[in-house]
Amino acid sequence: MNNIKIYIIIYISFLFMIAVACESILPTAINDDELLDGPIEGLNNEQITQFSRGDFAFNNQIFTTESGLGPIFVSTSCGSCHFGDGKGTPENSIIRFGKLDSMGNPYQILGSPQLQYRSITGYSPEKLPINALFFKVVPPAITGLGYLALVSDSDIISMSDPDDKDNDGISGVVSWGVIPKYLNPNINSIQINGQYIFRFGKKATSYNLFHQTVKAYNQDIGIASQQEPIDVWSGHEIEPEISSQTVIDVHAYLNSLKAPIQRNQSDEEIINGKKIFVNIGCGGCHKETLKTGYSDIEVLSNKVFHPYTDLLLHNMGSDLDDGYTEGSAKTFEWRTPALWGLGLSPNSQGGKFYLMHDGRANSIEEAILMHGGEATLRKLNFQNLPSKDKNNLLKFLNSL
Repeated sequence: MNNIKIYIIIYISFLFMIAVACESILPTAINDDELLDGPIEGLNNEQITQFSRGDFAFNNQIFTTESGLGPIFVSTSCGSCHFGDGKGTPENSIIRFGKLDSMGNPYQILGSPQLQYRSITGYSPEKLPINALFFKVVPPAITGLGYLALVSDSDIISMSDPDDKDNDGISGVVSWGVIPKYLNPNINSIQINGQYIFRFGKKATSYNLFHQTVKAYNQDIGIASQQEPIDVWSGHEIEPEISSQTVIDVHAYLNSLKAPIQRNQSDEEIINGKKIFVNIGCGGCHKETLKTGYSDIEVLSNKVFHPYTDLLLHNMGSDLDDGYTEGSAKTFEWRTPALWGLGLSPNSQGGKFYLMHDGRANSIEEAILMHGGEATLRKLNFQNLPSKDKNNLLKFLNSL
């Protein structure tokens, strides 16, 4: 009997050691606020199924020559530019080029507006034409876009102040454009002279997420769809290289990604940093709180959320003027980027920050100091902060 007890004790001790060893080997669970990817909570079974299909197409479908890739392209998949649904890096940046004048765009026949700088074997990638104006764009994070898509046109217009009537130095303007024929206007859209409010992209040149999805497949991967059947190599219309259902599923995926969650919200320094953010005027463009309108996705409908953007174009000064533009934006105007998820950027950027439209800033502080134009006074306010307040502000921004 004593031998049996000894064996039992040894066995239990052995199991305990295995459990301890496994705990040290297996990765610990990552908190939801440390991840950008994942669906909005509360989707129904049908929506989750479509989200999963879109997730697979976005992150796992890698195009090859057999499935339509080439001859020229920028990337072979959506996820290769948006790792973990986060920001990209200068290595996978997008290059937009061209020049608009009274005669139109003379670089249209040379591939404008997007440079396809990679190619399959046997072909040469595009090169920037001599004297062509251009800017580089680091792929943005894509989480929470469904919320931004549902901000009403009337709310966006109410935030604009093109003549700076309130004398706060902020004169954000709406980006207006003509929607392609394959799109239907959003519910309660406001139309002026045949143009609608565009809200996505660094220069706000995409109307909605479906528009952005179609453009990305065509211009980033060189994949023709039913909606955009033009081949980027030949300039001719070709048969679709992707099914409309896949485009719809990827749109649903983008539309249903959760909003980034702020971390350490009860930290006193972060709470103080948020107050400083407001006090020095950063909230003039980076609006903390917006709300959605109606959506057929119930969990997105009529919700208050906190993205820190106004979805407007702002004059960012001469240092951020790359000379090239699209849509109604001027060369020095950029759409206010949402700040939510900012502190998680290094997770998809190789452990570093690559901020601003082209990734030229390697820290949050560097990005602030590059602000000009309408943001000049806010930058000066930041520079004049005591070290403690400045650190608290940066800690707050890093918590988003």
